[in-house]
Amino acid sequence: MSKAFTKESDNELDDELPDEPDPLPAGQKNYITPAGLARLQDELRELWNVERPKVVEVVSWAAGNGDRSENGDYIYGKKRLREIDRRVRFLRKRLEIAEVVESKLQTKRDQVFFGATVTYADARDHERTVRILGVDEARSDQGEISWISPVARALMRAFEGDVVDVRTPNGVERIEVLEISYTDN
Repeated sequence: MSKAFTKESDNELDDELPDEPDPLPAGQKNYITPAGLARLQDELRELWNVERPKVVEVVSWAAGNGDRSENGDYIYGKKRLREIDRRVRFLRKRLEIAEVVESKLQTKRDQVFFGATVTYADARDHERTVRILGVDEARSDQGEISWISPVARALMRAFEGDVVDVRTPNGVERIEVLEISYTDN
């Protein structure tokens, strides 16, 4: 087989990716709710204490089986270890700079701030409810948006009944704040 199709050494990390990109704007704080912080800490614990040791065990077993260049368990295991280590580094960095914000301490509950659940209507009278959370905990499929998203930025400091402008790729869209609430978690 031609050398062009073989890996020179096991230490070659040609498919290693850099740490995940930082979605925070420069100079901004990494706001997060207590529940979001707990989710990130749980993920870190699971990766470091459960998943990584299992993969290390499989890799060391596979390495003892001889030729590593065609050993799928070894190759996949090493790749998975790099993925785990990359995610662990990312989580540790994010947890280091996390600033916990508790919704229950919000005194202006009639105005939109971090942690608010907001129901709004667009120009076509379509209603949508979103919760404004940190960049590391927002899950759009569950109606959670990052506080740095265009919709959240437009809604910040608004009151019920306010009409605000959201900058979208298709231009400026006007939305009306219908309801604001805060959950105490």
